[in-house]
Amino acid sequence: MPTQAVNPAVAALADRLAQLPTGQRPEGFLILGGGYSGLRLGRALAAAGVPVQLTHRTRRRQRDGSTVTVAARSAEDAGRLRWLPFNGDPIGLEGLVHPETVTHLLSTIPPDGNGEDPALTALGNQLEHLPLRWVGYLSTTGVYGDRQGGWVDETSDTSRCRQRSEARVQSERAWLARGWPLQRFRLPGIYGPGRCPFDNLRQSRARLIHKPGQVFSRIHVDDIAGAVLHNLLLSPEQRPAVLNVADDAPCPSSETLAYAAHLLGLGLPPFERLEEVADSLSPMARSFWEENRRVSNRLLCQTLGYRLIHPTYREGFRASLTEEQGNEALAGKDQGRRQSSGLPASAGPSRS
Repeated sequence: MPTQAVNPAVAALADRLAQLPTGQRPEGFLILGGGYSGLRLGRALAAAGVPVQLTHRTRRRQRDGSTVTVAARSAEDAGRLRWLPFNGDPIGLEGLVHPETVTHLLSTIPPDGNGEDPALTALGNQLEHLPLRWVGYLSTTGVYGDRQGGWVDETSDTSRCRQRSEARVQSERAWLARGWPLQRFRLPGIYGPGRCPFDNLRQSRARLIHKPGQVFSRIHVDDIAGAVLHNLLLSPEQRPAVLNVADDAPCPSSETLAYAAHLLGLGLPPFERLEEVADSLSPMARSFWEENRRVSNRLLCQTLGYRLIHPTYREGFRASLTEEQGNEALAGKDQGRRQSSGLPASAGPSRS
């Protein structure tokens, strides 16, 4: 798939960061976990001229214990970004270039199946030797637990969370214990191009499940990158230790599904009540429905002055659909050029 263009608002923030005086701008940026969110940020930084290195897995463990090889990074990204293989072993940073210049670090890697933070377990001692001026950790608003639809902010306690989110609390504490200048970004449901309901609706796999009073908060992937960059443009004294990154519109999932169907001009799947279908859901899906809260972005947007790129899912869904359609058009043109030149269509870059 062709490399997505960097959102102009994110690009503008990255350019401002790259133009800060020496000692304030990143001399080198290391992203542990160059997946959906990490790659979005990495592309913006690289386009602004910031040296970026990201880790990626070369193999992934399946539920049955087997492993599969992960597709290589796209050719476009490989040309702009430096990739470091990291599968949870302690040699993952052997290929790190100019470690003496790595001043900024962001970890997007979640806890493993044992509740341990694989980045700290395998790489913590190596990271201690980097001249880090800022460290970011992407966490989850799941640490606030169920609030029966009530609001949570950065001062809300984390003692109500379920076991799967308790590992995140432990990871946050482990990062704090290192003594680095750490910022924790707590995220709700992440969406964006490739992570909206469009494909499920087209393929008749979407389910319109409803639970009275249930709402969810969410955030577009561009606003994750934007919020991180906005905070890096603040002085160290202004940066909060914990920051919720969520949009302005907590709402039921049935509402977002209906809007996605409207954008595609498709009908909705049959209405299902949660209590009638709960037994057919996976344990993870059931736990998803057992938590109900609204996440406040007051600190991010009002106190710190960040302007959301996608204030609600409506702007975010429209932008995501436009980007997906643009990528499909580019992929079609690329395939046509390869076929006309006699190259196999599969010779193009693989999807990351």
